[in-house]
Amino acid sequence: MLELGYKKYGAQGGDIGSGISTWMGLKYAESVIGLHLNYISGSYKPFLKRNNLLSEEVMEFQKSAGNWYFTEGAYSHQHSTKPLTLAYGLNDSPIGLCAWIIEKFNGWSDNHGDIENIFSKHQLLANVTLYWVTQTIHLSIRIYNENSKTPLTLGEKDFVKVPVAFAKFPMELPTPPRAYIEKGFNICRWTEMPFGGHFAAMEQPRLLAEDIKDFFQELIR
Repeated sequence: MLELGYKKYGAQGGDIGSGISTWMGLKYAESVIGLHLNYISGSYKPFLKRNNLLSEEVMEFQKSAGNWYFTEGAYSHQHSTKPLTLAYGLNDSPIGLCAWIIEKFNGWSDNHGDIENIFSKHQLLANVTLYWVTQTIHLSIRIYNENSKTPLTLGEKDFVKVPVAFAKFPMELPTPPRAYIEKGFNICRWTEMPFGGHFAAMEQPRLLAEDIKDFFQELIR
């Protein structure tokens, strides 16, 4: 960003982008004016002193998140541990690739039981086709393997001091309670969205964009 001439800038992220944006906020706080997130990495752990007991709310979250990963997290374990093996199979079968990707659009979006309530066939097939014609599914899988080597586990001196906004969509993957997130992030804005899921930028682009704009406009006034 500095090479492009931007001395000050904001960062926004969902999914893997939330982790990238968080590390930017941690490492380059002198340049990042604010951070807007709509997801928190599943590996997130703030620094807690030994005598700092977890609240009942956090323990309940950890239990529900554990149940979610038990029933829904097989893909993540495969991505993290054997990315290349999976990539060979998906690069060899357009039906396999389609099933692997569309399963998540169906299961993680706020679609009320019908995926076409949110996404058109054109949108879904365009996404799958992009991976197919470029043969790049391995790249999207490999990042899980790389991320597993550097989880978002904060040390004693790690705290995202820049102003942080969080947009919570109701059908997002397991999200820690606000109080737990605030142990590692300087939360200045928290928005409970009325609808939307994991693919917020595709599902509810207007809601997400307005929240991003409102947050950064407050910072630059």
